[in-house]
Amino acid sequence: MKDVTQLHEGWKLRHEDALLPATVPGCVHTDLLASGALADPFIGHHETEVAWVGRRAWSYVTELTHDSGHERTDLVFEGLDTAAEVFLAGDSLGTTRNMHRVHRFDVTGRTGPLEVRFASAYEEADRVRALTGERPNVYPEPFQYIRKMACSFGWDWGPTVVTAGMWRPVRLEHWSTARLAEVRPLVTVDGPAGRVELRIRLDRTASGADRPLTVRASVDGGGTTVDAETACGGDEAVLLLEVPDPELWWPRGHGEQPLYTLGVTLLDAGGATLDTWTRRIGFRTVEIDRSADEHGTGFTFVVNGVRIFARGVNWIPDDVLPSRITPERYRTRLAQAAGAHIDLVRVWGGGIYEDDAFYDACDELGLMVWQDFLFACAAYPEEQPLRGEVEAEARDNVVRLMSHASLVLWNGNNENLWGFRDWDWEAPLAGDSWGEGYYLGVLPRVVAELDPTRPYTAGSPWSGSWDHHPNDPAHGTHHSWEVWNRQDYAAYRADVPRFCAEFGWQAPPALATLHRALPGEELAPDSPGMLHHQKAEDGNGKLNRGIARHFALPEEDFDRWHYLAQVVQARAVAAGIEHWRSHWPRCAGTVVWQLNDCWPVSSWAAIDGDGRFKPLYHELRRVYADRLLSLVPAGEGPVLALDNQSASVWRTTVLLRRLDVDGGVLREASFELEAAPRTVVRLVVPASLLPGPGSAKEFLVADADGRRAVHFPVPDKEFAYPAPAYDVRLEPRAGGDAVDVVVTARSLVRDLLLQPDRLAPAARADRGLITLLPGDEARIAVTGWAGDDVAAVRRALFSVGAA
Repeated sequence: MKDVTQLHEGWKLRHEDALLPATVPGCVHTDLLASGALADPFIGHHETEVAWVGRRAWSYVTELTHDSGHERTDLVFEGLDTAAEVFLAGDSLGTTRNMHRVHRFDVTGRTGPLEVRFASAYEEADRVRALTGERPNVYPEPFQYIRKMACSFGWDWGPTVVTAGMWRPVRLEHWSTARLAEVRPLVTVDGPAGRVELRIRLDRTASGADRPLTVRASVDGGGTTVDAETACGGDEAVLLLEVPDPELWWPRGHGEQPLYTLGVTLLDAGGATLDTWTRRIGFRTVEIDRSADEHGTGFTFVVNGVRIFARGVNWIPDDVLPSRITPERYRTRLAQAAGAHIDLVRVWGGGIYEDDAFYDACDELGLMVWQDFLFACAAYPEEQPLRGEVEAEARDNVVRLMSHASLVLWNGNNENLWGFRDWDWEAPLAGDSWGEGYYLGVLPRVVAELDPTRPYTAGSPWSGSWDHHPNDPAHGTHHSWEVWNRQDYAAYRADVPRFCAEFGWQAPPALATLHRALPGEELAPDSPGMLHHQKAEDGNGKLNRGIARHFALPEEDFDRWHYLAQVVQARAVAAGIEHWRSHWPRCAGTVVWQLNDCWPVSSWAAIDGDGRFKPLYHELRRVYADRLLSLVPAGEGPVLALDNQSASVWRTTVLLRRLDVDGGVLREASFELEAAPRTVVRLVVPASLLPGPGSAKEFLVADADGRRAVHFPVPDKEFAYPAPAYDVRLEPRAGGDAVDVVVTARSLVRDLLLQPDRLAPAARADRGLITLLPGDEARIAVTGWAGDDVAAVRRALFSVGAA
């Protein structure tokens, strides 16, 4: 049987005249950091001080001593970042130029010094650019000329940390006669039966070329085991397994996520095992309904025949040094996504094809995965040497990921079709290739050949054809960035995209994150460290304008500015989602930019670079819940929307009240409403309940089943908020290291927020923004802190009405 030896020990990194201990998987930055030879690029301005690392060539060395009694030994690199040449005993085994592929070298019977030399990614990009010619992109870095994580060259939320190294596992595979070179499971549902069509490709040794072999497969789960086998005299085999009445895999919130174990065994003529392969699969159907209708062209996920409003987030690499992302870290971050009622995660095209641990967690948590192919925000040459690498990369990763039930969509690129049309690319391209042949040719062909069970879309945004503007909100997928860049978030309500695949609003990270990243700095919105950790063009200007449209912009009070920036972010994203959800099924999904960060930075993320929740995270839990009560401003006045994305009828009594600033009831009415499963009920609020036009002293409140929505007729800076008055008491929670903060309002308190990291860096709160009326009580569970200092808690509490 095939033997595998991991090659993770004994590596050294050549640095100047020294050999430093190296960790594999890892990269030059992590090894230099571990040795004390490099400042942490996440701290202060160190990012610029360590830029030299990406400009140099590097070399890793070890001794290859492993031998075996097998006919063949392969040296396998799961990921070499990026332009590398591999040497054994002084002889070149080959070169690589793609971070996203597996590379395999025959080292049968060979031992000696093993060296992997990495050229600078900049030098490799310059070499390719000299061959293909110049192409436009949105950043002054050469990421489109090298098949490497684009955002390692920096982005509008990320640092420029250009890595090199063996970023994924390295191993030796010893085998005889034959091995399983490729297994492609095509998993479908046909009526009451689950169907697994296995397409298998073998590699054989010279002596095994003509030997009769057997391929055996089994599916096990749900109390059922199904087996099949076939003889194989060549290099390919096909097996079909039918599973009667399989339990279906569903996105979270729609059902359970049963997974079946699929195993393949390769045997020789005597029945001895030569190789094995095992994955977990799920039975489900998935399609995208792109039918034309009176509103344009739809884009609706349909899973197991059920039309779904996708509650999504965009995912970027969780660390700019991706070798540091562990399975446990993936699980934590994705469990946090599921905890916010998210059901779709888009793996964005400027990052990486994530580790299998990412997709395993999504399978188990019921998180649908929209997988971009790795092209973002640039014109990409279609000439060699890139073209061959692009196709090989696509084939590698389609085969690797296609067993995952969570994977529901292949997407050709991020914003490149839009960029060609709108970003002044056509003239400088002057007819040169720019990637269209990948998105409308190579990639859909590869998906159709290898994984026809899943839909493919050419890009995001994409209207479906050149008959419409690529970012037309009425057709296909839409990215909404004009609002953040130039408008108030109320402008999200100006249209109803069929599927909003990107939109978002910035905010700074948690205060404890800032203190760790900027030690000793006197924080201000424009202090040197804050500006260095703000990568968006005019990012602080947009933050300030966003605040100033609603509040008096704090001039000297950083804590107040920090709080208001986070409030505006949460409100902005909620405004978009509430409006678009209220127009289901015309709008069939929102994918917020973005869930996570790769370092400490002011950004669009809901979870900051140190893993702390911004108020946006808690707001996503509210607006992505199965049942959402909202008051959505509209032309005819506020619309009460009862959005029921659950599988059961929602019958409720909604209490609508027009109140004055002191909490007095001016008018109220109750409405018995019923929303069928996966439907929205919209009710125009009666004129008698509306606050007076332009009133600074009246507002509208809707309450139902513990949910609350509010509507204020004027911006906050024009509303006559009373001074916030509330009492605070602390109640220890069982188990220690936790406490309930109980707030009882004595006045209107708008958007009350406890910033738990002000109590302790590891503290977390289970709630975000809360609006209280006089007499209301709110209970906030805090973990990671069990103090009894009420004054400290009060210092960590903020609200809109505070001076």
